[in-house]
Amino acid sequence: MNADAVMKDRLEEEMLAMGRAAKTAAAQLALASSEQKNKALLASAAALRRNAEGILAANAKDLEAGRAKGLSAPLLDRLALTTERVEAMAAGLEAIAEQRDPVGQLLAEWERPNGLKIDRVSVPLGVIGIIYESRPNVTADAGGLCLKSGNAAILRGGSESFQSSGAILECLREGLAEAGLPAESLQRPSTTDRAAVGHLLAMSGLVDVIIPRGGRGLTERVMRESQVPVLAHLDGLCHTYIHAAADPAKAKDIAVNAKMRRTSICGTTETLLADRAVAAEVLPPILDALAALDCELRGDAEVCALDARVKPATAQDWDTEYLAPILSIKVVDGLEEAVAHINRHGSHHTEAIVTEDQAAAAHFLERVDAGIVMHNTSTQFADGGEFGMGAEIGISTGKLHARGPVGAAQLTSYKYKVRGTGQTRP
Repeated sequence: MNADAVMKDRLEEEMLAMGRAAKTAAAQLALASSEQKNKALLASAAALRRNAEGILAANAKDLEAGRAKGLSAPLLDRLALTTERVEAMAAGLEAIAEQRDPVGQLLAEWERPNGLKIDRVSVPLGVIGIIYESRPNVTADAGGLCLKSGNAAILRGGSESFQSSGAILECLREGLAEAGLPAESLQRPSTTDRAAVGHLLAMSGLVDVIIPRGGRGLTERVMRESQVPVLAHLDGLCHTYIHAAADPAKAKDIAVNAKMRRTSICGTTETLLADRAVAAEVLPPILDALAALDCELRGDAEVCALDARVKPATAQDWDTEYLAPILSIKVVDGLEEAVAHINRHGSHHTEAIVTEDQAAAAHFLERVDAGIVMHNTSTQFADGGEFGMGAEIGISTGKLHARGPVGAAQLTSYKYKVRGTGQTRP
């Protein structure tokens, strides 16, 4: 047997062993008390703060390697950690600890005419495989949410964040140890070999659900190859629509924030739509503000006519998630055309309308097909932390099981408990 075959066999055995250990740990976590899980979360937060210097040192190595590899500026921004971002991870774990335990909740109860009493009760999913790319904070968010919801997790982060994610995971495992929970509750492969992903996707008897968090290429591969159910997070091709009844000042503030606050996150607005009735009035101040922030502007003919700095948009622009300071802008003839454009070109992630017309807002929120629909606010709020979930594993753009921000409650299923007094079925 050649060396490559030996390495392949060793990796497969490592992944299977990891899956078996996770299955055992999940059975223990499912029975863990709220107090024990919260103790682990708070201890993990303390460990993150205590080891912040080491985490940043590990991140510096990842950034150096990323620059040498030629990663783009948006990817480097996703990869980068700062003192503030480490603190945000710690605060996120504390916020998760403060939430109600999603496990063991009585979701519904009823009694049948024959006297059977039926309860529907929330339970953990089991073992969750989480595959993500260059954002090391996902390690803390995903680990914390899985712990809160009583699930074991196999975390497969991108090779770009391998050092950072490892340092963060060690802090989470310190928290597990302090709370007396099994270390195997949170694991990751020991290698950056992409073959580990293939093995994880094939572990249908050991892993209960796969959650991919990353670009279209990653998500499409997972959905194509996985033998395990997938909770998908696809593109964040988000829109902001300025309605005819929008407040111009409010529209400007929202549009600029939605695009430029942080261009590399999935809640960034990538296409701005403006109602033809007010486009000539509301767009020029927005274009000026965006240009001042070095945002590249691409528009249809009507937008180009308003500002010489706007480049002509192509058909591809309406279907592009830039994750960069680039914005496509289109004039639409009213609410119905805006909704039709969004439903055709959007990724079902987050869509927003700016208007003072409550009926128009209600129509938009009802008709737009997306996990998150917003009125008079920035799409940058598409985040589990901003929703009060403490953190999120991702934004689900599908419609099965969970949609929108995936927090601890969305990482549970349920079972029925049926109690009788000796009934038999005729």
